Amino acid sequence: MATNPIRVLIVDDEERFRETTAGILTRRGFDTTAVGSGAEAIDEVKKTDTDVVVLDIKMPGMDGITALREIKKIKPDLAVIMLTGHGTPESALERLRDGVFDYLTKPCAIDLLARKIREANSSTPQERAGLGQRESRVRDIMVPLSCFSSIREDRTVADALDVVLQSFAGAVTTSTVQETLHRSILVMDRDDEVIGIITFTDLLRALEPSYVRLLNESPVVADSRYLQSPSFSGMFTIMARDLVSRQVREVMSEAPPVIGADANLMEAVSTLLNRGLRRLLVTEEGNVVGVVREQDLVLEMASIMKKGREL
Repeated sequence: MATNPIRVLIVDDEERFRETTAGILTRRGFDTTAVGSGAEAIDEVKKTDTDVVVLDIKMPGMDGITALREIKKIKPDLAVIMLTGHGTPESALERLRDGVFDYLTKPCAIDLLARKIREANSSTPQERAGLGQRESRVRDIMVPLSCFSSIREDRTVADALDVVLQSFAGAVTTSTVQETLHRSILVMDRDDEVIGIITFTDLLRALEPSYVRLLNESPVVADSRYLQSPSFSGMFTIMARDLVSRQVREVMSEAPPVIGADANLMEAVSTLLNRGLRRLLVTEEGNVVGVVREQDLVLEMASIMKKGREL
């Protein structure tokens, strides 16, 4: 059963930041609205059912602290994430701790912002007020399936590389927002089920001639077959051209193991380490809904450490 998207309100006077951020979050499955002032934010909160507000602290006219105070008068339990600059005074940050789910510093990584939005949306008012503690689950830190590039198994390797290049071209990095590139492509069957994955390593492995792989993996066997060390001159170009028409299913790795969206994070860590993996597919009600990667777990670790230092 599909869930309703999280309704996010971005409040920032920097037009490029708010429009870019809203666009990326929308592509990631959030229902996003962007406004340029505290007054507009208050009007939006009054007339719409917003789930999470992302609010800049420094804005002309009504600043973020004043806007926060007014928003909390209207909807005391509304989750708010504050955006601060490196030069924000500690006194201002202290005032933000009461009634704010979290605060992030610009430039802001989109992966981190998206995760904090999901955490804020799933937290209770008591947890936001510091009266309780809920450890994140896999669903809170995963990257939604819609954020990953995908390709059908019967397409060519050349098509897969086009998908990679398009994702790189579409990624956004400015002085205030950073979008992480996903260096893997999900492989889908005719029923749009995930059946495999293509990583950079898979592409390079497909490029390597079989006899060179034999030399590297089993020198004794290679010597017994009188294979000589290869001359690599021109080989890269020859093998790349040979890959053009090969199908994706021939070079992909099998799909990563699955983990439930409600699983705890230590279970995810244990699964990755025990199987020597870098990512897991996340399932809910039997459907793949996202991917959790080792970097998502490390970012969550960093977030916990940061909060611990602030206590």
